[in-house]
Amino acid sequence: MLTVGDRLPSFRLTACVSLEKGKEFTPITESSYAGKWLVLFFWPKDFTFVCPTEIAAFGKANARFQERDAQILGISTDQEFVHHAWRTHHPDLKDLPYPMLADTKRELSTALGVLHKEEGVPLRATFLVDPQGVIRWVCVNDLSVGRNVEETLRTLDALQSDELCPCNWKPGEATLKV
Repeated sequence: MLTVGDRLPSFRLTACVSLEKGKEFTPITESSYAGKWLVLFFWPKDFTFVCPTEIAAFGKANARFQERDAQILGISTDQEFVHHAWRTHHPDLKDLPYPMLADTKRELSTALGVLHKEEGVPLRATFLVDPQGVIRWVCVNDLSVGRNVEETLRTLDALQSDELCPCNWKPGEATLKV
């Protein structure tokens, strides 16, 4: 698995970005949001149970990520048409403010090393990537356990502070001085 200090691999994936006819899909690459932090989060499968709770939680927090100049990119190995159908039929996903990328060939999930060895679907992996394309944080959960969006925001704040941040640090608290 790629980790902190590694570069985000190049990718070009089709994303479901809207339910509006004619504007549903667009290609997204690693440089589509040049100059921004990227928050890549993978989920195992569409039309499941834990996944929509995470996807909706990232959607509710989207404005807070945008305030930090960060772009959320949600990714699974389902097709963009499946993403569209899920958004159409799941009330918590209808108005998602960020792209749902379709890694149908498993190229990005393989390059990042996040595929579950037996199931062949992505683990619940989250990557924070700085504006230079360097992975600065990775968190991976097993298939059955949802992630913590607040911890992702807290970690992004800590990374953007460019300070030494102690355990459980939160924005506004003192950083370490050495």
